[in-house]
Amino acid sequence: MQITFLGHAAFLLKFNGTTIVIDPFLTGNPVAPANINIQPDYILVSHGHSDHSSDVLALAKGSGSTVVAVFELANYYARQGVKAHGMHIGGAHDFGPFKLKLTQALHGNSVGGNQGPAEYLGNPCGFLITANGKTVYHAGDTGLFGDMSLLGRLHPIDLALLPIGDNFTMGPEDALEAVKMLKPKHVIPMHYNTFPLIAQDPLAFKQAVEGQTTSQVSILQPGETFELP
Repeated sequence: MQITFLGHAAFLLKFNGTTIVIDPFLTGNPVAPANINIQPDYILVSHGHSDHSSDVLALAKGSGSTVVAVFELANYYARQGVKAHGMHIGGAHDFGPFKLKLTQALHGNSVGGNQGPAEYLGNPCGFLITANGKTVYHAGDTGLFGDMSLLGRLHPIDLALLPIGDNFTMGPEDALEAVKMLKPKHVIPMHYNTFPLIAQDPLAFKQAVEGQTTSQVSILQPGETFELP
């Protein structure tokens, strides 16, 4: 499985001819890789904030992909004329090439709000993606929560994609505690250094995690790819 970091919290996963993009934020993203061409089969959206969803409709309409999100947000995208599959937290579905389970996330979930009123669309979520015998956990935008230990026990995690930016999500210290509970084999930090408000030192996070756990941290620059062994 290939995991390409697209900047902020956006990732591109490729395996067995299937392409998944998570939280596509390319338009307006100051660190997104240039000239990126994505034709996803599925688009996973953890919540509707623009820094996680700015390119959902364009990608879905351009490629005919299926948008997967919590039920209320999926219905919103269906009303915009794209294919959508609604789920909810704790539920799982076998899409064929991969199995997906939604997890809780401590955050918000709305569209709009920058120039006018926001439309709230259910809960935010994270994703457990299992394919080829490997499980990837994308935490979405979340604070630390104790049930991460349950996720790690019930779903052996090969790779955890965790926010470290603070202010809107976990900071590095809480993300370290998340690693201790999740016990993933590998960690890639996300949701940091896109804007000054979420500036962090990923190398310090890597040193803390690898000094206190058995997890290995890979720091990716936007456009770089991690090959999950």
